Amino acid sequence: MPAYSIRFAGRGNGELEIEISLERELLKRRHKTAALYNALKERIRSGTLPPGSKLPSTRALAEMCGISRGTVNTVYGMLHAEGYVTAVTGSGTYTAFAAPKEMRRADADAAAEEGRLSAWGRRLLSAAWTAPESPGEGADDGVISFTLGQTDLTRFDFESWNRLLFAEIRAFAAKAYDGRFAAQGHRPLREAIAAHLRRFRGIPAVAEDVLIVNGSQQAITLLIHLLVEPGEAVVVENPCYGGIPRAVHIAGGRTIPCDVDDQGIRVPDAKARLAFVTPSRQFPTGAVLSLERRLSLLKWAERCGAWIVEDDYDGEFRRKGRPVEPLKSLDKAGRVIHIGTFSRTMFAGIRLGYVVAPPPLREALRRAKALFEPHPVSILEQRALAEFMRSGLYERHLRRMNRIYKKRGELLAALVREQLADRFHVFDSDTGLHIYAIWRGSGEEYRRFAGRCAENGVRWTDAAVYHIGNSVPSACFGFPHLDESQIAEGVRRMAQAANV
Repeated sequence: MPAYSIRFAGRGNGELEIEISLERELLKRRHKTAALYNALKERIRSGTLPPGSKLPSTRALAEMCGISRGTVNTVYGMLHAEGYVTAVTGSGTYTAFAAPKEMRRADADAAAEEGRLSAWGRRLLSAAWTAPESPGEGADDGVISFTLGQTDLTRFDFESWNRLLFAEIRAFAAKAYDGRFAAQGHRPLREAIAAHLRRFRGIPAVAEDVLIVNGSQQAITLLIHLLVEPGEAVVVENPCYGGIPRAVHIAGGRTIPCDVDDQGIRVPDAKARLAFVTPSRQFPTGAVLSLERRLSLLKWAERCGAWIVEDDYDGEFRRKGRPVEPLKSLDKAGRVIHIGTFSRTMFAGIRLGYVVAPPPLREALRRAKALFEPHPVSILEQRALAEFMRSGLYERHLRRMNRIYKKRGELLAALVREQLADRFHVFDSDTGLHIYAIWRGSGEEYRRFAGRCAENGVRWTDAAVYHIGNSVPSACFGFPHLDESQIAEGVRRMAQAANV
């Protein structure tokens, strides 16, 4: 696939002619959607395509690049969701991102600087950065987005949250904060998290075990840098969250992908230093790791002297029965590191997560966190969250949202099975905030279908970006932010596109 010279209309009457090489992008990203997305995004971010530049129509760009119109539709939708472009009805799609001068200089000089970087820096530049999960837009402008990463903000108790937050702002302003160097986090919040885990998740944690982080990715990166030497093996699920293999690569480790079936990850035979798993709800398939495999995985870690990182990203939500018992609660040898996040249980804007570390790792984690962030992150939110949890408001919120999300998840799965049974096989799961579905046809048919759905105003997260190596076409449909009528309308539009 050669490089293409593509003309973009500028702000005035002039035109910009820019070369885009999908062949080069495909070497790094494997999928045409991710390749075109990154090629366009990089040119928008660098300022090569200044704000107000008009992009070609989806049909024209598809013909220029020799790809399907559905792929271009999906890419334009992803760029729009992240604010890089804007669509003007009856006119077309225009770039909308103004890159800061410092960013443009950094991007332009990156290739020249690569020769002076450390091995870590060179790996950072060479990493295959796949398209991130694009936040959905609900039903704004008629678009129904099933993309991942959202919660229902209309049901969150912002009145109580704001009251607690403003109380902390007043208290903070009234006196000096004595915990400004507590990089491990606000102690009352760590105590509240430990108490919640003991009561609801069966994890015998104390405040000293808990480290507050700025989201799960920070926890993943810190742990890899602490525990993995260059060249050492790290077990990852396949498919999995893309930030894990990327962080392993940048640290100089090598991944051992292990396939997932309806009982979760298949326990590896190989020796490794570290394993990343999502046992309560495998990401993205939703499979729950069976008890037999949980015990086998723990024995494997003890035999190899390996650490297991358990990501409990949305294990609090379950459509049937109680939340699944975490791997950490079964760990007798102290090999499991448990991480969690509040961006799924509360709202995406609260960038707070936590690590529950075995005693031998406590001090190393605290020092690593203090090296990168000597002060606790989002301290006002930490203090307010501690009160939110201690007052029982957090527990009440989880109960309410579990009822709401249960109803929506069951509705979405039932409608997809009913109206799109010949197109998708829905992966059975009783937990979580999305459903995973495998496409029954070919990759080209899937791309054409996604394109028609985009034209009908429906989007979702393409699950191909989570697979290592070749994968079957599959989709993740998030639902927390959509009410029942929006879910039904979204599936109706997909069914309509399927019958074209």
